[in-house]
Formats: sequence, structure tokens, C-alpha cells
Amino acid sequence: MTPSTISYRVATSADVPAMEACHVTKDGVIPYDSRMAAYLNGYHHPQKALPPRISYLAVAEGAVIGYIAGHLTTRNACAAEVQYLFVSPGHRRNGIGTALLKRLAAWFLENGAHRVCVPVAGDSFPETKPFYEHAGAAPLVKNWHGWNDIAVVVAGSRV
Repeated sequence: MTPSTISYRVATSADVPAMEACHVTKDGVIPYDSRMAAYLNGYHHPQKALPPRISYLAVAEGAVIGYIAGHLTTRNACAAEVQYLFVSPGHRRNGIGTALLKRLAAWFLENGAHRVCVPVAGDSFPETKPFYEHAGAAPLVKNWHGWNDIAVVVAGSRV
């Protein structure tokens, strides 16, 4: 799959079954957050989350192969937070995660949020921390990384 055959669009809660389906691999199912629909509908609020939120999908050949979501926040003295980022294992290391992160970063900037945090803890996704560090995120507090100005992601200077 080449980057030109992948399309990106805003996701809604109606897309959650397809988002969940992208967690199914030939080796089994990778865990997903069952609260995604509630999050996208504004019923699930992570700690210190503010109402504005958005999610984007990466789609190839009619199937969701990745997604990202985020919201405005006051957590960790930040203005926004990356809530979800997932790319199906067979599609990783092809720029999809970076493309999704750039879209979310642009939305954060449109909403006046420059300082952004993201959780990096969890043994289930050991590649998370290196991905965000490559994108310019630095440690904030235990289990959290972030950007003082997410504009570096949009500019592409770090990704």
C-alpha cells in the first residue's frame, strides 16, 4: 500500500465498529478502548478533558487501517491531549501514524492549543514512546510526553 492509496477523513461514532475491526490481525485481536463511541459522542470524558474533540481515520481499500483522536484539556498544564493513536500492525512504518498526527496537530492549532500531552505508558505498545519522541515529544511527567508547541509536527520539522 502506498501513501497515495490511503485516504484520511474525520471519524464519527458510527465509524467505531470499523475502528475496532482494524485491531483484528492474523495473530489475534489487539486490545482497543471500548469507550471510543462514548468518547466521540462526548459522553466519556478523560480526566481534565474539555468538550472539543476530534478523530481522524486512515482508510485503504475501504477498510480503516488507523485512527487518531484528541481533545482540549488542562491535564499536565497542557492545552490538548492525544487520546488515541492506532495503526494496524501490517500498515505501520509507512507514514500513516505521522499523517494522522499531523492532522490532529493542525486541529489543535486551529483551536489555539499549542502545548500538547500524550500518554506513553503501557507495555502493550512499546513502540509508542519512540514514535512520539521521533515526532519531537519530550518527557513531561511520569508516563507522559508532550510538545511545548505542536506546530513542529505540522511543519514536519520533527517527523
